[in-house]
Amino acid sequence: MTIMDVSSYAAGEWVKPGAGARNIASAVTGEVIATAGNDSLDVQAMLDHARNVGGPNLRKMGFHERAKMLKALGQYLTEHKQKLYDISFATGATQGDHGFDIDGGIGTLYVFASKGRRELPDGHVLLDGDVEEFSRHGTFKGQHIYTPMQGVAVHINAYNFPVWGMLEKLAPTLLGGMPAIVKPATATSYVTELCVKLMLDSGLLPEGALQLVAGGTGDMLDRLTCQDVVSFTGSADTALKLRSTPAILQNAVRFTAEADSLNSSILGPDAEPGSPEFDLFVKEVQREMTVKAGQKCTAIRRILAPEAHVEAVIDALRERLAKNVIGDPANEATRMGALVSTGQRADVLEKIAILGTEAERVIGDPDNFEVHGADREKGAFLPPMLYHCANPDAATKVHETEAFGPVSTIMGYRDLDHAIDLANRGQGSLVTSLISNDPDTAIKVATGAGAYHGRIYINNRTSMKEATGHGAPLPHMIHGGPGRAGGGEEMGGIRGVKHFMQRTAIQGSPDMLQAIGNQFVPGATEKPVPAHPFTRTFTDLEIGETITTDARQITLDDIEHFATFTGDTFYAHMDAEAAKRNPFFPDRVAHGYLLLSFAAGLFVEPNEGPVLANTGLDDLRFMQPVVAGDSIHVKLTVKRKTRRTDAYGEVRWHVTILNQDEALVATYTLLTMNAY
Repeated sequence: MTIMDVSSYAAGEWVKPGAGARNIASAVTGEVIATAGNDSLDVQAMLDHARNVGGPNLRKMGFHERAKMLKALGQYLTEHKQKLYDISFATGATQGDHGFDIDGGIGTLYVFASKGRRELPDGHVLLDGDVEEFSRHGTFKGQHIYTPMQGVAVHINAYNFPVWGMLEKLAPTLLGGMPAIVKPATATSYVTELCVKLMLDSGLLPEGALQLVAGGTGDMLDRLTCQDVVSFTGSADTALKLRSTPAILQNAVRFTAEADSLNSSILGPDAEPGSPEFDLFVKEVQREMTVKAGQKCTAIRRILAPEAHVEAVIDALRERLAKNVIGDPANEATRMGALVSTGQRADVLEKIAILGTEAERVIGDPDNFEVHGADREKGAFLPPMLYHCANPDAATKVHETEAFGPVSTIMGYRDLDHAIDLANRGQGSLVTSLISNDPDTAIKVATGAGAYHGRIYINNRTSMKEATGHGAPLPHMIHGGPGRAGGGEEMGGIRGVKHFMQRTAIQGSPDMLQAIGNQFVPGATEKPVPAHPFTRTFTDLEIGETITTDARQITLDDIEHFATFTGDTFYAHMDAEAAKRNPFFPDRVAHGYLLLSFAAGLFVEPNEGPVLANTGLDDLRFMQPVVAGDSIHVKLTVKRKTRRTDAYGEVRWHVTILNQDEALVATYTLLTMNAY
């Protein structure tokens, strides 16, 4: 068979394996299928290419343009994902496993593309929080902003997810405006290389946005600066070694780690055998032991069940795991493939020997199991193995040792406090799950275990049909955990994008803050409007354009008519004596929504024009009551513009309602869709 050369993509050129290259064997047959690595890679040229070419190219693009790029990449990979499926079988992954890795990675691109369009501005600067007021007359203010860091993100990924592991880091990096150098684990680098080739062949990425290291990174980390980021997934020992690189410490290089994790799953005290929750718990554990042959950073390593139900859980798992078909992952009948390599198999065997000093193996025998369609000795196969720790309080190894394969340990707990204590003894995990139908149990676990776990997954009979599973990190939510789990965070929607941006405090006049943030700041110079703003297209409108309406007096008849017409006869509007007993009201007051309706009547242009729809209002605040005899007028200002489709964009208007004394009555943000 032809042996694949896994090349690096460095400074715009593909570089084949060279000195220092190592062989990669099929997880299924044990035969050498590829070679990767080149000790002579010019890592400084790669860093320079990313910083001087990739970064500027990405920063020229706004958030929305980069989001569209991610969506297009997802579409392109979807069209070619069969190629990724085909090559991934050699990693030991089954067709079902591909859904977690390949489809999950592509799905992550789509999520960040969508969030980028919906939650980020159509520009280059991301505002963080509200404007801070520093001065009495409003001429000096503050605003936090995010801008892209001007270095390179170095992604060091694990072997178990060669596609998802790359794309879940790459999506927020590119959306944030940073180029990336991807270094996959060598054992499955041939899958990552193909995915990178597909993305580069698409022509969607600007030059320098993405590079690939197949093999070692050499002294790349020694050359990083304060503008660079390292995002690592792997063992805690390797994370510590990399994090301790002098250049990373001296230059305060951002370092995010997702490391070993002794995740746990708790069967709630209410989930007795025969309940939907009990059956769900067993199903979740079985799935986490077998998907990717247990090689998932989120897999369940410690199973916590009420002492009275431990034997029932073991029996139920034995029944389910007996149906598990181990073998050639390309065979449709196979439900669990091989570990990634015989070296990884040896590591798991070493770790279960350690677990065996404190726990008894009750399911699975590594020396006696059946493999279908493949050679058990040549391939990296192991059966699912369950251990029972009868005394988890006295044990230490079961709370410290992770066998990264189809291995889990069950232990009994006396009460919920004991279960929480056992879950927390892992000293930090990516995820713990609770299977329970009792809200009080959920509250206690969330508050008692939250500090030790990056994610708490709660499932029961209500959510089980739609829940994604204990071991499935979602791009909307953070993926990471404290302590042993690395102390970092990835994904989490826009939170993950901010890891690749710098937050800066900007101080200055309202005009300066408005210019930088491209969003209206109260107190900035008002721009006159040549015509009513509702007659001007999205393109013509400018941030800060303002109109001030005529005034309208509020009468008692207005208040009573509105109350009768709407049915809102709250006492403050209808009973003068009751209203006066309220410390907020001097007399009968106008309804807040009456004021909004009159405000719209004052500023709306009734004729057909570029305003297509009113889609809502945000941040409504009523500041001062209005009584009969008062008058109101409105200031309407273009606050922010965001392109949405090829036909229209969203305009946010800053609306203030003022009374006859120019005192602020109400303020809110009006949203409209305007034609270009």
